[in-house]
Amino acid sequence: MVTALGARILAAVGFSEGFLNLTLKTFLGSFRPPYRLRDIFRQLYFVANQSVFIIVFCVCFAAMVTIIEASFHMKLVIQNDSMVPGFAAVLILRELGSVVTALLLTSRVGAGMAAEVGSMKITEQIDAYRMLGMDPVRYIVIPRFIACVLGGMILTIIANVACVYAAMLVSTAKLGYTQGSFLAAMNLFVDFKDLIFATIKGICFGAVIPLFSCYYGFRCKEGAEGVGLATTNSVVTTSVSILIIDFILSYVFSFFY
Repeated sequence: MVTALGARILAAVGFSEGFLNLTLKTFLGSFRPPYRLRDIFRQLYFVANQSVFIIVFCVCFAAMVTIIEASFHMKLVIQNDSMVPGFAAVLILRELGSVVTALLLTSRVGAGMAAEVGSMKITEQIDAYRMLGMDPVRYIVIPRFIACVLGGMILTIIANVACVYAAMLVSTAKLGYTQGSFLAAMNLFVDFKDLIFATIKGICFGAVIPLFSCYYGFRCKEGAEGVGLATTNSVVTTSVSILIIDFILSYVFSFFY
């Protein structure tokens, strides 16, 4: 038992050291030329353009469910749902839009990156980079990191706007609000800084996704099973990290409301 515990502690220490080293090299390298713009735009197309439809589709339905459930329970408790637009807008802008977007990106983009980098690892492409004197972090991780940061920011803004619009449509069609009354009620609860804070969350969530995906890809074991395990571990770890970061940022932002 002691041996197993020691092995787990050593594995955790090794993981932390390796991940922090990758994070530091990626962050510092992102500010140093040369900038691989072609790779960045190619990854940005994969992250943002190819993800926007599924993200807008999912967050709109999440917003619709949120506002219908909020109205139902508010009528049940206080027999009045006049505050539904405000509460729904606060939930959408502060949590729903950014977190759901990040988790969807994790399952789509993060899994794809982990599988891609893992395949490069087991086919010795990463070793080939090193033999040619090329840094794998600069050529593989940094373009994906920059693309995910930009993509996370853009998609979070789009998702929040789409969420609010979907909530307004449901309120108009089912709850009897006009668009003007919905916006007026929403304006009492939310401010432009809520969108700013949501965008900051999107940037932080986007930064986490390629770091874990590439880290597990670099550590991928041989065979199809190794690629699958690296992909699964990256998605699970990234999802947990996003929720933890969301709690930390929400706590910090609470001092500015």
